[in-house]
Amino acid sequence: MKQDTSEVMKDSEAFQVRLIGRGVIVGIVGGLIVLAYRIALTYASAWLNEVIGWAEGNGLRMGLWFLCLTAMAVIIGKLVTYEPMISGSGIPQLEGEMAGKLEQTWWKVIPAKFLGGFLSLLGGLSLGREGPSIQLGAMSGKGIARVLQCGRTEEKFLMTCGASAGLSAAFHAPSAAVLVSAMASSLTADLTAGSVIGIEPVFQFDIGNVLPHSYYWLLIPLGMILGAMGVFYNWFTLMMQKLYQKLKKIPVWGKLLIPLAAAWILAFTMPELLGSGHNLIIGLTSHQYTLGALLFLFLLKFLFAGLSFGSGAPGGIFFPLLVLGSLIGGIFGMTGVSFFGMDLDYVNNFVLLSMAGYFTAIVRAPLTGIILIFEMTGSLSQLLSLSIISIIAYVTASLLKSAPIYESLLERLLQKRGVEPEEDERGKILQEQVIMLGSELENRRIREIAWPKHCLLVAVKRGERELLPHGDTLLKASDMIVILTNEKNEAEVHDYLEQLCREKLHSEGESG
Repeated sequence: MKQDTSEVMKDSEAFQVRLIGRGVIVGIVGGLIVLAYRIALTYASAWLNEVIGWAEGNGLRMGLWFLCLTAMAVIIGKLVTYEPMISGSGIPQLEGEMAGKLEQTWWKVIPAKFLGGFLSLLGGLSLGREGPSIQLGAMSGKGIARVLQCGRTEEKFLMTCGASAGLSAAFHAPSAAVLVSAMASSLTADLTAGSVIGIEPVFQFDIGNVLPHSYYWLLIPLGMILGAMGVFYNWFTLMMQKLYQKLKKIPVWGKLLIPLAAAWILAFTMPELLGSGHNLIIGLTSHQYTLGALLFLFLLKFLFAGLSFGSGAPGGIFFPLLVLGSLIGGIFGMTGVSFFGMDLDYVNNFVLLSMAGYFTAIVRAPLTGIILIFEMTGSLSQLLSLSIISIIAYVTASLLKSAPIYESLLERLLQKRGVEPEEDERGKILQEQVIMLGSELENRRIREIAWPKHCLLVAVKRGERELLPHGDTLLKASDMIVILTNEKNEAEVHDYLEQLCREKLHSEGESG
C-alpha cells in the first residue's frame, strides 16, 4: 500500500478536506452497520422475552431452550475461534491497533462481531452494545480506507471516524467526538440512525428537580463510594477473566456455556437481570424497588456481568456498568430516604450522578462520562453536580492506584498474544552524573557506549550550554549527563552510570 506521508506534508489543507469528506462516507456506512446491529439487538431482547414467556412453567420447553443456549455457545465459540479479535468489548483491540501493536482483519471482524454479539444478547448475557458498536464502526472505517487505497495515516484517521460513528449511532452521543473529521462522521451516523429509530435519548426518566445545594455535601461520600466500587469492579472483571483462562481443559464453547447456563436460570427466576439491564433502570427510576431489593439486584447483576464478560463473549461493559452505577445511586438515595428523611423526588438525581461517577472511576475519563451521560439522558440541568461527583470518584480511584479498565484489558490481551507490555511511565526520575577525566565515557561518542537498560539519555550539559544528545555527540570530561529512568530501576542505573563515569580513573589509581 502506498504511503501518504509526503502528500500530507505538501498539502495538509487538501488532506483535511478530503478526510472530512471520507469521514462523512464512514459515518454513513459505519452508522448503517451499527444501526443494523442496534436493531438486531432490539429484536434479540424482544425474542428473548417471548421465549421466556413461552417456556416458563413448562419443563419440556425450558429444556428445549437450554439446548438452544448450548447451540449458541457452540456457534459463538466457533466465531471467537475464527476471529479472536471479536472477544469481549472491542475497545482494547482498537486501542491496540491504533498503537501499532495489534492488527484486525476488518472483513472478518464485522460479520463475526455482529453475529456473536447478537447471539450473546439473545442468550441473555449481561453485556453492552457500546464496545461492539465502536469496533464495528472502526472496522467500517478501516474497510473504506482499504477500498480507497488510503495510506496508513489516513486509515487510522478513518478508523477514529468509524469509532465515533459507532458510538454516535449506538447512543446518540455525537459530541463525544473530538476531531473535525470524526465529528463529521459522528454527526452523519447520528443523523442516519435518528432518521430510522428517532432521536429520543437512550435513558428516558424524570430527573425531577435540580439537586438543592443543601444536598451537595452528600456528593462527597457518594463519590468516594463510587470510586472505591469502581476499583473493585476493575479488579473483579480482571479476576473473572483470569479464572476463565485457568479453565484450559474446557473448550471455548464450554466456557461460554457457563454464563449462558446462568442466564437460563435467571430467565425463569429474575429475568430483569438479563441483557444489558435497561429495564432495571426503568424500574429503579420509577421507584418500583425497595432498598433491600436494590441491594439484592445489585449483587446478582454485578456477579452476572462479571461472569458474562469474563467468558470472552462478544459484548461490552459500558451499558452494564452504567446499570450498576445507577443501582449504587438508587441504593444511596433510598438509604437517605429510609434513614435520613431525604425527599424521594431526589433519588433519581443520585441515580444519574452515580452513572457518571461509576463510569469515571472505572474508565477514568470524567469529561467523556459527563458528555455521554447528559447526551444519553437529554438533561443539562445536572452539569455542576455531575462534574463534582466525577472529580471525587476520579480522585478516589486514582488514590487507590487502579488502572483504567480498558488499559488493563489491552495489557491482558497483549500478554495473551505474547506481546510484552510497555514499561510503566509513572514514577520517572532524573539522574545527573559528571564525566570524570580518564573515565570510560571520556572522548567517546554516545552510540559507542553500552548504556544501561531502562534509561534514556535526555541531555548533555557542557558548561553553560545544554546539548541535545544524538549518536554522534562526543562526550568530554566535565560534561554532565542527564538520564531519565524509573523508580524501580533507579539504584541499578545510578550504580552503572557511576562506574561508567569513574571506573577507569579508579583502576589507574589502584594500579599506580
